[in-house]
Amino acid sequence: MRSEIRRTRPSMLTLINRWLLTVVRYIDFEKIVETVESLCLSAAYELPADVLAALERAARRESSPGAAKILNQLIANARIAESERIPLCQDTGLAVVFAECGSQVAVTSGAGERRATLFDAINAGVVAGFAKGYLRMSVVADPLNQRRNTGSNAPAIIHQTIVPGERLKLTVMTKGGGCENKSQFRMFRPTAAGDQIIDWIVDVVASAGADACPPFVVGVGMGGNFELSCLLSKKALCRNLDQRNGDGFYAGLEAELLSQINALGIGPQGLGGDTTALVCAIETAPCHIASLPVAVNIECHSHRHKTAVI
Repeated sequence: MRSEIRRTRPSMLTLINRWLLTVVRYIDFEKIVETVESLCLSAAYELPADVLAALERAARRESSPGAAKILNQLIANARIAESERIPLCQDTGLAVVFAECGSQVAVTSGAGERRATLFDAINAGVVAGFAKGYLRMSVVADPLNQRRNTGSNAPAIIHQTIVPGERLKLTVMTKGGGCENKSQFRMFRPTAAGDQIIDWIVDVVASAGADACPPFVVGVGMGGNFELSCLLSKKALCRNLDQRNGDGFYAGLEAELLSQINALGIGPQGLGGDTTALVCAIETAPCHIASLPVAVNIECHSHRHKTAVI
C-alpha cells in the first residue's frame, strides 16, 4: 500500500513544473518572428495615423502656399505608399526595437522548450521583414574599417525593459540615417539656465536644416546619464504626437520649444514656411546632482513606427 501511494504522489519536480505553468506565459519564438516581420513591413508602408493627422493640420494652417503644397505632397505620398504597398522613403531605415517584456514571459519553441532568446527572435523577424518587403539593407557590420553590408538589415538596435505581467509589447521604429545623423548630445552644468538649454535645442534643429527632411518630430531626453538621456530622446519619438508630457512644466517647455523651432522658418523640406517641426516631445529621468545631460533626436517627416502586443 505504501509503495502504491509513493508511486501516485507527484514528485517535487512535477509540482514545481505545475506551479511554473500557472505563473509563466510561454510565447513561441516563431510568433515573435512573425510579429516583428509584420511590424517592419507596416512601418515601411504605413505612416501612423497621428503623424498623418499632424501633417494635415499643418497643411491647413500653413501661411506659405509653397509650404502647404509640399505638405500636401507628403500626405499624398503617404497614401500612395499605403495603398500600393511601397516604402514611404527609399531609406527604409535601421530597425530600432523597444521590447517591454512581462516578468512572467518566457520565449520557447512552442512546446515549453527553450529555443533561443528574445533578441534572436527579434533579429530573425527583422531579417524576414526586410527580405519579404525587398526593403533596402542599410546595416554595415563594421563601423570604421571595412563597412561591409550585412545583407540582412540586422542586427537591430534592441532596448529591452522588464515590466510586470505576462505580455510582450514590441515597438519597431525604422530610423533613417539622414535625420539620425543630425541628432546631438550635450552635458550641461547643473546650474544651466532654462533659456540656455532651449537655445541649444533650437540650434540643433537649425543645424539639421533641410538635410534631415523636415518637418521634424523632435525628441528630447533630459536627465539620467550619458547613455540614458539619448535613449530617452528616442523613446520620446514613440509617443503619440497628440500626447503632451504629464508634468505641466515640461509640457510648457515642449510648447515653447515647438514655437521657437517653427519660428526658424526652415519649413517643409527646408524651403521655408511655418512648419519646421510637427511636435517636440520631452522625456525625463532623475540624474546626478552634478549633471544635466540633454539629448536631441531628430526624426524626419517619414516618422515610421508600429507597435504590437503579444
